[in-house]
Amino acid sequence: MSAVTARKPALPSWLYVLFLALLATATDEFIIAGVLPGIADDLGVEVSAAGQLVTVFAVVYAVGAPSLAVICERFPRRPVMVSALGVFALANAAAAVAPGYWWLMAARVAAALAAAVIASAAFATAGAGAPPQEQGRYLAVVTAGMTAALFTGVPLGTWLGGAVGWRATFWLIAGVGLVAMAGLLTTAPRIPGGRAAPLRERLAPLGDLGVLRLVLVTFLAASGGLMFYTYLAAYAREVADGSSAVLTLLLFLVGIAGLVGALLAGRITDAWGPRRSLRIVLGGHAASLVLAAALVFSGAGSTFLLSVVIGCWALFAWGLTPPVQGSILLAAGPGAGMTALALNISGLYLGTGVAGAVGGVVINTAGIPYLPVAAAILMALSFSLACVPARTVGELDAPAAART
Repeated sequence: MSAVTARKPALPSWLYVLFLALLATATDEFIIAGVLPGIADDLGVEVSAAGQLVTVFAVVYAVGAPSLAVICERFPRRPVMVSALGVFALANAAAAVAPGYWWLMAARVAAALAAAVIASAAFATAGAGAPPQEQGRYLAVVTAGMTAALFTGVPLGTWLGGAVGWRATFWLIAGVGLVAMAGLLTTAPRIPGGRAAPLRERLAPLGDLGVLRLVLVTFLAASGGLMFYTYLAAYAREVADGSSAVLTLLLFLVGIAGLVGALLAGRITDAWGPRRSLRIVLGGHAASLVLAAALVFSGAGSTFLLSVVIGCWALFAWGLTPPVQGSILLAAGPGAGMTALALNISGLYLGTGVAGAVGGVVINTAGIPYLPVAAAILMALSFSLACVPARTVGELDAPAAART
């Protein structure tokens, strides 16, 4: 345990700028849900049509992440991130002045493409810029930016949208993007791009069984974990009173526990290695979903027990990224890290899309109590796949590769 709790050197300023950049992109992703009625009323469209802004952003992000990473892999990381943040800020400014629905849709597409590049390059920079034995810690800080958006950026943007109007939320995100861009211009390390190589070689992670196995692990974990999160309000109503106050408490708890889980997972990844840490996180995630199923079937109806179970679940759910990203970098090697990480992000977002659809089918056919059961089954499959010995699927098994 001393290896996990030992005092570490102070983190560099550029890592906090990456945190801010990921906070901005994650807020941009989730903020639509908080201002959806205002957008629908202002642009004269149905709420269901406005909701497609969320779907389009997620799909474009998932498809764009690996595609753009292949193009950007050979360029130095700092200019890639700075350019992408510039496009991201302009896209959100365009969303803020959108005269109609399709203009806003086009702005969301541009923002999603830029966000995909930012996330891939940020994780690649954190992994490559970390000192020996601290890769997990650095990746955890970047992950924490995405987690913090759940209880900082999204609530603030939603409040601002209600007080001033939905357009103000996009101005806020554009402003944060510009601040992050300025910060990276002055602080980001000079991480070179990959060497010049034929397209076939740069696409190698797409056919690497070790990388694809981990992408599938991420896809299954996202499908199970985010299925539960998507229908958390319905689950809370089934277990306890499900009032707005209880739901607000649970969402805040998810954000805090998720932030702690991401940072703690980074420390554990450095101490125990990414593969072992990944199995611990997935096993704990599956066990917490089993507890959630036991709680709803027991009929206990305790808000306290509900909070404990949800807090335990969030701790493991948001602890996934540091060990899985570290494992991806280990499997792909330093030459194709950005492309492999982007492919993993794509798996995450595709899993997010599947989560909502499969969860709806489970609720309509079997009922809400079976939601955590289905999520636990998917998580168990992810855990089983993560336990496959790396050498059986051709993964690189040299820890030094992840430290390069």
